[in-house]
Amino acid sequence: MDATHLHLVLNHFPILGTLFGMGLLAYGIFGKNKSIQKAALVLFVIVSLISIPAFLTGEGAEETVEHLPGVSESLISEHEELAEKAIWLMGILGALSLLNLFFSIKHKSGAKILSIITLVVSLATFGVMVQVGNLGGQIRHTEIQKASIEVVQPNNFEIEDEEED
Repeated sequence: MDATHLHLVLNHFPILGTLFGMGLLAYGIFGKNKSIQKAALVLFVIVSLISIPAFLTGEGAEETVEHLPGVSESLISEHEELAEKAIWLMGILGALSLLNLFFSIKHKSGAKILSIITLVVSLATFGVMVQVGNLGGQIRHTEIQKASIEVVQPNNFEIEDEEED
């Protein structure tokens, strides 16, 4: 399996994992279920770790597709730049989740507020990851690329009434 294949396989995990973790964490917080909260935090840590090879294989995937017909270099650059921001956000989410797990296990004060902060960060991370995934999808899936809109000027013509004599 080459970098392109690996990138295509791994890049779904940060998006879906963050979504599922976010749902679990919200359910755990609002349902006051510490076990569910801990499961969500562990999921965030795992997803953060999987995000690293997903990010690192992006360069190899780029080399595979950049010379193919119909591939936009600017779209690849935009995807890459946003992915760099997303990997940092994912790292923050992973670190915050580890800290949150520590606070929960040690029953330290502030664990609840830390859980809420983690939920907010997970929401932001998910939003950015969805954008990264969308841009990545547009690289090879032309059917989801933004259509360029042509403005067509209407013909200026007048309908004249013909009078019969």
